[in-house]
Amino acid sequence: MRLDTARTAAGDDRRRPVTGMVHSWDLSTAVDGPGARLVLFLAGCPLRCLYCQNPDTWSEPDGALTSVDDVLRKVRRYRPLFDRTGGGITVSGGEPLLQPKFTAAVFRACAEEGISTALDTSGALGTRATDELLLDTDLVLLDIKSFAPATYAQVTGGGDVTPTLRFARRLAGLERRVWIRFVLVPGLNDAADNIEPLADFVAALGNVERVDVLPFHALAAAKYEALGLPFPLADRPLPTPQQTAAVRERFATRGLDVT
Repeated sequence: MRLDTARTAAGDDRRRPVTGMVHSWDLSTAVDGPGARLVLFLAGCPLRCLYCQNPDTWSEPDGALTSVDDVLRKVRRYRPLFDRTGGGITVSGGEPLLQPKFTAAVFRACAEEGISTALDTSGALGTRATDELLLDTDLVLLDIKSFAPATYAQVTGGGDVTPTLRFARRLAGLERRVWIRFVLVPGLNDAADNIEPLADFVAALGNVERVDVLPFHALAAAKYEALGLPFPLADRPLPTPQQTAAVRERFATRGLDVT
């Protein structure tokens, strides 16, 4: 289905009342999309990444039942800030595509009011994102955790990288704007035979505006302790500035804009 006709094809279904399980809200700048962003964290995630910063969002029932109107009321409060900074709403998690109907309904409502939208996703559930949802998405923040299948499975607790790569190619075909995120963890996903093919893959997509290489940190350790969970990477050394710069350079040599 063509993207320029997908919105009409969605029909009345997308205007029916839809609710979702929301974990929390936050305001941020730069990292979660351009300008000032209202970040909506949805509850529930199918992955168990070793460096996850939000283990409190893993379970969908732990969220608060929230309507699209509830979201819009909060979004409208920040409309002047969005207009001044070029910001908008980012739906994150957890994994927002675990609740695709709610995410789609929020983005449709925001698009109708001219509010910029960004989808922060691992891509693991990319098949749940309809073309209609993606049409209403101004930017996708795609977290590719590793390229090598065995490394990806280790990082994510058994996940398969194939759906994420397939989703990335789909976004390219639909000419959706994408920022790639890669969390760098020494001794886990920093091997050259993981980084080099990932950089080649990203560069070949043609729709990636920038790559964020994010050094691993352990700031979420207190969350794990509060939840009675061990932090899997508690003893992992943090990346040095030199290690981070070297990985950024590998992406930059492909002509990519890297931060």
